[in-house]
Amino acid sequence: MFKTILVALDASEQADIVVQTLDAIQLPAATKVILAHVIPPSEVGGEWAADRPHNRSEEIPYFHLEKQLQAYQANLPCASQIEIVSGDVAAEIVRLANIHAADLILIGSRGLTGLNRILQGSVSGQVVEEAPCSVLVVKQK
Repeated sequence: MFKTILVALDASEQADIVVQTLDAIQLPAATKVILAHVIPPSEVGGEWAADRPHNRSEEIPYFHLEKQLQAYQANLPCASQIEIVSGDVAAEIVRLANIHAADLILIGSRGLTGLNRILQGSVSGQVVEEAPCSVLVVKQK
């Protein structure tokens, strides 16, 4: 039985497939699910000044991500929490798995092959290599 499952989601359509796979696992009520999204450094867009008010438009990407994760969270039959962090995607997923002592990481695969895989890298492949627990990679259909 998995006590803690870290579900790594992005903003793509693949996230829905990953969540459907999580539903298929038929989670016991004692399971804890961490719904995580990592914002890559290229999307963070710099730092906010601490000495002036923030424009609401600066928060829209984060707000949208949080709402999407909350929608997934509302349908879970067990305890859950949301983690939105920024940094290197694979490294942050592994870090969160360590922090939460995850028994399983559930992650999607973009299905990259050949040159695209070499140039863009494989987040799921890196997570499989570095994870402290089992990893279930959900492929695109």
